Amino acid sequence: MLLKSFLSVSALLGVLAFIPLSPTTPTATVVDRPATTSKNAFYVSNAAPLQPDFFVKLPIGSIKPNGWLLETLNRQADGLAGHLGQISIWLTRKNNAWLAKDGKGDYGWEELPYWLKGYGDMAYILNRPDMLAETKIWLDGTMNSQRENGDFGPVQIKENGKRDLWAQMLMLFCLQSNYEHKADLRILNLMTRYFTWQMTIPDDQFLEDYWEKSRGGDNLYSVYWLYNRTKEPFLLDLAQKIDRNTANWRQADNLPNWHNVNIAQCFREPATYFLQSGKDADLKATYRNFNLVREKYGQVPGGMWGGDENSRPGYDDPRQAVETCGMVEQMASDEMLMRFTGDPMWADNCEDVSFNTLPAAFMPDYRSLRYLTAPNMVVSDSKNHSPGIQNEGPFLMMNPFSSRCCQHNHSNGWAYYAENLWMATPDNGLAAVLYNASTVTAKVGQGKGETVTLTQDTNYPFDGQVTITVKAAKPVAFPLYLRVPAWCQRPTVRVNGEAVNVTAKPGQYIVLTDTWKTGDKITIDLPMDIAVRTWDRNKNSVSVNYGPLTYSLKIDEKFQQEDSKKTAIGDSKWQPNADPSKWPSYEIFPTSAWNYGLVLDSKPAQSFTITRKPGPMSKYPFTPETAPITLTAKARKIPDWTIDTYGLCGILPQSPVVVDTPVETVTLVPMGATPLRISAFPVVK
Repeated sequence: MLLKSFLSVSALLGVLAFIPLSPTTPTATVVDRPATTSKNAFYVSNAAPLQPDFFVKLPIGSIKPNGWLLETLNRQADGLAGHLGQISIWLTRKNNAWLAKDGKGDYGWEELPYWLKGYGDMAYILNRPDMLAETKIWLDGTMNSQRENGDFGPVQIKENGKRDLWAQMLMLFCLQSNYEHKADLRILNLMTRYFTWQMTIPDDQFLEDYWEKSRGGDNLYSVYWLYNRTKEPFLLDLAQKIDRNTANWRQADNLPNWHNVNIAQCFREPATYFLQSGKDADLKATYRNFNLVREKYGQVPGGMWGGDENSRPGYDDPRQAVETCGMVEQMASDEMLMRFTGDPMWADNCEDVSFNTLPAAFMPDYRSLRYLTAPNMVVSDSKNHSPGIQNEGPFLMMNPFSSRCCQHNHSNGWAYYAENLWMATPDNGLAAVLYNASTVTAKVGQGKGETVTLTQDTNYPFDGQVTITVKAAKPVAFPLYLRVPAWCQRPTVRVNGEAVNVTAKPGQYIVLTDTWKTGDKITIDLPMDIAVRTWDRNKNSVSVNYGPLTYSLKIDEKFQQEDSKKTAIGDSKWQPNADPSKWPSYEIFPTSAWNYGLVLDSKPAQSFTITRKPGPMSKYPFTPETAPITLTAKARKIPDWTIDTYGLCGILPQSPVVVDTPVETVTLVPMGATPLRISAFPVVK
């Protein structure tokens, strides 16, 4: 009996010898970019001879947003974006050229596909049956419009007598999203036939109109998208043709035009063509474009620049605005360039725009939006503010019936952002490139791979802690990439509560490689600090950041409801039954002083007190009332800084400003949380 017990204990000890008594520590490394020596085995990435992807986009539906981002998408779906089909005349099905075999009809240009880019992707992400059904109607109709020669959709002939292909570029994005959500061979067939037809167009008739010539890079991107799925050699010939006929975005110290939306989406064209050319000069041209516009007109917080309709010499004050279209196009460019280059600066810029500039372009219920939004904006009314801004008409109104381009194009901003929170990596891992509460389900590992689900719990950007929980049917080894934002100096990582010995600099990736199993928790802490930035080329003004959030003066606001039809921009059109009482517009006026300069200590970051709101964070934290974090600071009024003759916030005074007004305590709120704000401050003595 004793011997039997001894043998049983020995056997048990032998088994225990093979069971880890404590969690294994993952291998932790730091990289500037993911290596591209391997290729992801599970998701479509660039096919030779194209340059390899640093990150690979996951199929739509792989990523499910949570938290405030999910709330925002639901507000859009319940608001203007989800109901624009009941308002916009261009979304009328009757006599719509997008549904006509001959390409003729009363309505048939950019508006429908602009809207469908965001609407369709929201439908896929949110899995809303009504939105999916509406998307299907338009996409099926578009595919059925393809003609014998391969052309499809509206036939737009411009004044020069040449065919305009711009609107089709947009619809190609809609078709690609649909295919990524659920493979449909009709889409590959349509695109192949359409691009075959494009090859027959002589160069002197190809991409000749202003919009299509500027935006040929969108056409180019779609050609590469198709090539990666069909490997048709002629597509690379077409790509060369598109590049040589697109406007020249490779100039040393100039851009082909200075329209803000064109810049935001077209500056990336050389980097897109780099995928085929492999020339560093092409890649550098995109970086040069990005930096050039910001050097000339972007000495302001929020990730954008002074564009109004066009950027103009002498108009670079923070009161100059940018279109909502420009914001979402910049974010889309950033998301693409993350994949093309692996450079985390594009993720940083995407967050800067999405957190600090985009939310303020909408009413909190997302039932109306504004054409133009500026970092320093102290009135939002229906008046004509030209030439202070380069738009004649009510371009500062929050109006659901107005703006035409932005009215239709705005909805892809948050949808595309949600689709790019996570990306696959060339070594069959996953990367958290944009932090936000979400879940991702994807294949990872070697061989046939395993499907895992990673859940990201965080209140980012209002909190710097991100916890990722693993769920897997069985343990699987794969690398997990965590981006260190440019603003974060001291990131730390824990796995299952144990600190990981890794030191990373801002703008790098921490790579954790382990055999991950269900229940594993990875926590990255990104400590947030106050940072004061001086814009020496814009009157020595300053902006204040806490982590990724820029902070603005809290201005008390009065919202005055107006008739959306009476206050719409001149080229706006709506359906006969569209009811402005259900979709009101708003003017917004300040009811408190805004003309403050900040009083800064010798160590500027110590000039601010941080206050966190107790309790759970609001579902929608981008309002002055719901913002989870506010700052307080000392300030003085600048009596000579007033609203000017154009009805705009006066041009910044040169800092430091000497005034003798009393020192007051002011509150700062996140820049994206208020439609009226001062974000670039004078400094006072």
